[in-house]
Amino acid sequence: MIKEPRPGRVKTRLGRDLGMTAAAWWFRHQSAALLRRLDDPRWNLILAVAPDHTGLTSRVWPAHLPRVPQGIGNLGDRMARQLQIHQGPTCIIGADIPGIQPFHIAQGFKALGNHDAVFGPAPDGGYWLVGLKHAPKPGLFANVRWSTEHALADSRATLPNARIATIATLADVDTAADLTRF
Repeated sequence: MIKEPRPGRVKTRLGRDLGMTAAAWWFRHQSAALLRRLDDPRWNLILAVAPDHTGLTSRVWPAHLPRVPQGIGNLGDRMARQLQIHQGPTCIIGADIPGIQPFHIAQGFKALGNHDAVFGPAPDGGYWLVGLKHAPKPGLFANVRWSTEHALADSRATLPNARIATIATLADVDTAADLTRF
């Protein structure tokens, strides 16, 4: 899941600390480095882009990577849609986590071998990766309190009776203070 790096439209909390242009610049370079690292023959790397109308043709990202629109709705609606479209073991990540390495993605897919779902938690109560072995049932991510310390627990609760694995905890960058960790 990736947004086109436009000032004022991406990383706005970081932008309040650094300025919107600097935050967009950081995100553009962070996401470019991430895509280079994760372009791996072990999986199909597909960009779920926003905004839908310009993200599909944007020159910001490598032209060889397939793109699909994220579509409308909150984060849960957009992630559930991607998990439905790309049925069967699928992992979704955000592009603002500098620590993601290919071995983390491999861990996510490996966990789906004997689990229904996998999460990569973040220290703030959210998560940097979610994966499902099969297409989701209706209600996935319903009533999740996004951007709060409850996001992971709420998301897990939408998967009753699922065998859920947890992999490495990684941090995202939302504020200038977060940048100091990297």
